Amino acid sequence: MKIGANYQGEGRCEFTVWAPFRREVAVRVVSPDKRPIPMQRDEGGYWKATAEGIDPGTLYFYKLDGEANRPDPASHSQPNGPHEASEVVDHSQMKWTDAGWSGVPLEEMIIYELHTGTFTPEGTFEAIISRLAELRDLGVNAIEIMPIAQFPGDRNWGYDGTYPYAVQNSYGGPQGLKQLVDAAHQRGISIILDVVYNHFGPEGNYTGQYGPYMTEKYNTPWGWAMNFDDAHSPEVRNYFIENALYWFDRYHIDALRLDAVHAMYDLGAKHFLQELADRVAALSESVGRKLYLIAESDLNDVRVIHEKEFCGYGMDAQWIDDFHHCLHTLLTGEQLGYYQDYGQCQQLGKAYKESFVYSWTYSPHRQRYHGSDASDRPGQQFVICAQNHDQVGNRMLGDRLANLVSFEALKLAAGALLLSPNIPLLFMGEEYGEESPFLYFVSHTDPDLCQAVREGRKKEFAAFHLEGEYIDPESRETFEKSKLKWGKREEGKHKTLREFYQHLIQLRRTIPALQKLDKQNLEASAIEGEKILFLHRWNGESQIYCIMNFNAKEVTVKHQHPSGNWHKILDSSDTKWMGSEPTLPDQLEPDGKLTVKRHSFALYQQ
Repeated sequence: MKIGANYQGEGRCEFTVWAPFRREVAVRVVSPDKRPIPMQRDEGGYWKATAEGIDPGTLYFYKLDGEANRPDPASHSQPNGPHEASEVVDHSQMKWTDAGWSGVPLEEMIIYELHTGTFTPEGTFEAIISRLAELRDLGVNAIEIMPIAQFPGDRNWGYDGTYPYAVQNSYGGPQGLKQLVDAAHQRGISIILDVVYNHFGPEGNYTGQYGPYMTEKYNTPWGWAMNFDDAHSPEVRNYFIENALYWFDRYHIDALRLDAVHAMYDLGAKHFLQELADRVAALSESVGRKLYLIAESDLNDVRVIHEKEFCGYGMDAQWIDDFHHCLHTLLTGEQLGYYQDYGQCQQLGKAYKESFVYSWTYSPHRQRYHGSDASDRPGQQFVICAQNHDQVGNRMLGDRLANLVSFEALKLAAGALLLSPNIPLLFMGEEYGEESPFLYFVSHTDPDLCQAVREGRKKEFAAFHLEGEYIDPESRETFEKSKLKWGKREEGKHKTLREFYQHLIQLRRTIPALQKLDKQNLEASAIEGEKILFLHRWNGESQIYCIMNFNAKEVTVKHQHPSGNWHKILDSSDTKWMGSEPTLPDQLEPDGKLTVKRHSFALYQQ
């Protein structure tokens, strides 16, 4: 069921809204001012009206039971914010130039996560376009945009959106997003959109006045859960499935990243995610190009990515925290919160080989067994990172890895990430060692809500990341501090680090052993006491061997490498990369001793 205001051309618009318990619903056009347009109810609780004389840009509310004027829950645009009138959008006005676009295959993606408001000084979609060429030059071919559904105010991470169909007005609205997608496709870059189907934001959410979008059967970190399996759930499922199809169809989005699917509760025989995957697969077939669904899940549950024939939900890939946590603890030594479960080289080796470090093994932090076995799943089903918005922004000071570890360790992190058999994700600015924090920020208009957010964040930090002074998320200064200092990418060590990332991406693209995301043709082993990890990958006759030292000091170890002639093609401690001088040999000798610089790695090719 198509919902919202669907403009049909020549001043004709069809309005559809689900309000099963309302006695009367009408379209209240406020600009230009018109008499209410009565709507007719069908047996499913949908109210419909087709009106003439409705032009693009028309502002409207729904009048409920002759009293309250409320925005459209499926509004395509909220030009004046979440409490004001919805706007009719003519999606045919966009002149697309990407007719020949077929998308970037999942297994080839180098993903770059960004926040629209802080990626550029302007904080708009249009401003991102000016940086696409530089990202492409770096090697990025997929951009993941943090949520852009309409939220209150002009600054927010995006997870407080209350209108899943409406593009944030302060970013450039519907037309701005379409122009960004079109420009990205012209440069060979896919667009991944982060969407939130597990909760609505707290301000401007009027869905409860329309119908039972939520259920008290389950609790989430944000309150009641979305109603995916309770009474009247088919219409709620339709609301979000249509939203996913809307982004693919109207905006030419290439993939959706589904936020925190572990907070989407559904005990029905066909999980919401499985139904969503089926519908997206049908649309993919129709448009002739593969459209992807990438889930964020902390369950380490292989069912999320298993095919439905194996009782899975059919997601194409999922974010995985284990890799980040292994890498972060090895580089920083932190052991607070969930980091207490990590810190060993052999765990990072398991992350390379099996993806899930916790695969029905005991988790000290959770104090229970956790996870399932994903060792048979291909590497392209896992998105990994050294940093992302959550792992940086949920620290009290929003400090990036560049603020926590040495320059040598930043290069080691880059190598560990980009030499992996998974899909790498870079967090904006990571490639040049951005040092500006990425803090949590909001701009709610309700003073009581502002105070609740402050108290909630303080409570969260009480048990995790205790260092530093609490920073007010409502302050504009907090938002301004989080903007990238983009010019640094051409200076000193920042320029060198960017070139290092660029070189690693090029190696990943051109060496067959790195191209194929195959965990079966891979071995990883560790010398735990010395914090040394060895990674061996192969594809046919192509082989690579990587030696990584996560120790804060130089170490000498004796190790027998795989047979063959191994020639060094990259050493992070080389002076070319602002290192002190390499100690590892250009050729590996059988049964030889290896002296490895602290926080360094070397890559050998057979």
